[in-house]
This record gives sequence, structure tokens and C-alpha cells, in this order.
Amino acid sequence: MEDRFDDFASGISAPATRAVAITPSDSQSLPFLPRAIYIGGAGDLATRAEDGSDAVWKNLPAGAVLPFRPIMIKVTGTTATNLLALD
Repeated sequence: MEDRFDDFASGISAPATRAVAITPSDSQSLPFLPRAIYIGGAGDLATRAEDGSDAVWKNLPAGAVLPFRPIMIKVTGTTATNLLALD
């Protein structure tokens, strides 16, 4: 398949090239630092940032893309479903 953009560097604002299902965990970090998180089913998302701080994103709608780069999606406090790490 031809990729007319293969000569360009892929920056943080470039579209994702893979999506990996997320299983929330209170102890397991994500396998990589994503560009963003896709929310398949509406709800809250409990996250941990690189600096160790925790935040809960409330009332995210289904189909939203959260432009945040967490190291962890925590099971405690997360009600959103069908989550994808975008990279």
C-alpha cells in the first residue's frame, strides 16, 4: 500500500496508526504512552499521569477521543467502556 506521508515525521498531533484495547487496572501501567484515549462507551475515566498524579474525567460521551497521555487507566473510578489506546 502506498503511503504518501512516509517521508514525514510522525508528531504527537499526527493521526494514530494503531489502536490497542485497554483493560483498566489499578496496578498495571499501559504497554505504551498513547497519543490519546478513545472512549467507546460513555462514563468516567480514572487516569494516572506520567508525574504520578491521578485524575477522574467525568461524564465522557461515547465516541469521544480524550487528548491526554496517561500511563495508566485505573479500574477504580472508571465506568467508561470499550477503551482504546491510540498510538
